[in-house]
Amino acid sequence: MHHLHLSLTSYPQDAMKESLYNSASLPTLTLNLTPTSDVKQQEEGEEMERGWSEIRLAVKELSLLKPEDHAKSSTMIFLGVSNLLLHVLDKVGPTMAVLRQDIHTNIERVEEFYLSEPSLYSSLEEVLKREGDEGITRKTDSCSRAVLWLTRSISFSVALLERLIKDSDSSLEQIVDEAYTTTLKPWHGWISSAAFKIAMKLIPEREEFMAMLAGQEQDNETLKRDIKSLVMLLQPLLDEIQALLRSFQLERIKST
Repeated sequence: MHHLHLSLTSYPQDAMKESLYNSASLPTLTLNLTPTSDVKQQEEGEEMERGWSEIRLAVKELSLLKPEDHAKSSTMIFLGVSNLLLHVLDKVGPTMAVLRQDIHTNIERVEEFYLSEPSLYSSLEEVLKREGDEGITRKTDSCSRAVLWLTRSISFSVALLERLIKDSDSSLEQIVDEAYTTTLKPWHGWISSAAFKIAMKLIPEREEFMAMLAGQEQDNETLKRDIKSLVMLLQPLLDEIQALLRSFQLERIKST
């Protein structure tokens, strides 16, 4: 007798959509068969995980992926990582409200495209290829643009987290500004850049941000180790998608 734990990719479409937006962690990406005798142990593990931060939960989920999962540029993995960003940006507070809304809108756009034919659009490459064939990749409401801006947002988040653990002396405002300058600013128009500068005034103190990122059972040193692990896991995925965008000549598109 086995207890079946289904992967997100095998959910009905409505359940899949609910999971993407309501889960505090990344979607489950594997199919596990757990013997009934181990159910109690599994439940105890789940109880322990409730005290974990989103960072640690993300590390756990991404650690389950195999190298070939990155090579396929999985649409579901991409959506899961993008959804994680919403939780991280929530910790920064109102400063990231505009960016958060953009991410949410772009997630919805990619998800809608994916759900139109999941078996075909399980890979981001197929999504970009379809719109490329139709000649609509550069339209402002294209799914290709959504993938591009979500990728840039992931890059921004990775840069922010990297600086957070490497530079212990800088304020969070300085760290966010540096991450923004190297990842998003080159592609933003003057309106977006001006809005970001105004929002910078609302950034919380570094210690407050770290406390919000940490789970109930974590101290700063543990959180830093988890952030380092997360960055190492995200980078191959980010590199693969950026290479994919370059192959479709989308990487130089700026905001309107």
